[in-house]
Amino acid sequence: MTALLEVEDLRVAYGKIEAVKGISFKVEAGQVVTLIGTNGAGKTTTLRTLSGLLKPVGGQIKFDGRSLKKVPAHQIVSLGLAHSPEGRHIFPRMTIEDNLRLGAFLRNDKAGIEKDIQRAYDLFAILGERRKQAAGTLSGGEQQMLAMGRALMSQPKLLMLDEPSMGLSPIMMQKIMATIAELKASGTTILLVEQNAQAALSLADQGHVMEVGNIVLSGTGQDLLHDESVRKAYLGED
Repeated sequence: MTALLEVEDLRVAYGKIEAVKGISFKVEAGQVVTLIGTNGAGKTTTLRTLSGLLKPVGGQIKFDGRSLKKVPAHQIVSLGLAHSPEGRHIFPRMTIEDNLRLGAFLRNDKAGIEKDIQRAYDLFAILGERRKQAAGTLSGGEQQMLAMGRALMSQPKLLMLDEPSMGLSPIMMQKIMATIAELKASGTTILLVEQNAQAALSLADQGHVMEVGNIVLSGTGQDLLHDESVRKAYLGED
């Protein structure tokens, strides 16, 4: 059975500096797969390349059986690959609801769009309560909810989340992770880049540890969670 996402020997460079050095991994439909590692490991660069924002210098990306080599970013979204980026990148002067509607800019099914907006409000009640407010008035955690809700509006086959808990309070981080768990339970396929290795691996079916552009360790989320080297390097344990 073909994986939903197949990455083979992916290489990405900024000028002469190779940021991703030939990584390979797969994401099966219905899985949560996580990439963990320190800053500069190449995790965000990988996601930006998968979504078409960066062009690889080598390797293959196949999504739903199709090569993404010459597919522009907006068409990648239309194929079902959505990206909630690091730093959220919401539109602060637009309302919460208008931000959500922008996530559906490639869709024409009005009834379906309204249904999915309501789904976002069901997932994130605070967004529904404040739907007519400017998005810039939201807290960091609420903005993260909005960014995730906006990505879901494209009805993705695979949702990529880049550092969803970054800069959030512990309580808000728990809410975001609980939502990711809820999305997983509903069958959403997720590729998760997350600084909180404990939370990410607890949710993940499969995990990959990245260091300076390479995948140095792979396994199930539970295997990596209990791996001694991972616990020392990423979970702060001696």
